[in-house]
Amino acid sequence: MLFLLFQVGHDRFAIEASRVVEVVPLLELKRIPRAPKGVAGLFNYRGRPVPAVDVSELALDKPARECLSTRIIVIHYPDAAGNRRLLGLVAEQATCLLRRERGDFADPSVRIRAAPYLGPVMMDSQGVIQWIHEQRLLADNVRDTLFSELSKLEN
Repeated sequence: MLFLLFQVGHDRFAIEASRVVEVVPLLELKRIPRAPKGVAGLFNYRGRPVPAVDVSELALDKPARECLSTRIIVIHYPDAAGNRRLLGLVAEQATCLLRRERGDFADPSVRIRAAPYLGPVMMDSQGVIQWIHEQRLLADNVRDTLFSELSKLEN
């Protein structure tokens, strides 16, 4: 399997590359007033508005640093009806790929109810890499807010 690596703070995370639509530079985001925590705003993706969430802000309550290696990872995310919608993930150091087998990752045996997206871990010479289940990143109320508001904009 191929994974895209990125950082949150000093920690490394991986997302399945097959789940990624595209990785784009950090574009200008239109802030959404009174948006839920972690919602970075909207960006123009190929002529349409797409919401973006800041993975660092979701996990650490600190927005991602605006560096050359900070990117928007565009993924498909299921809305409440199960329809695939585009979602951008703002993430630091989103520039490296890693090829590993599913079995290289082990259950961390730690479950954080507030972070259901945290998956298994693996070790390499630089430390721990944790697999992110991107389909579990958003709380249901945040998902519903983002995609219901976007539906209004698109109609």
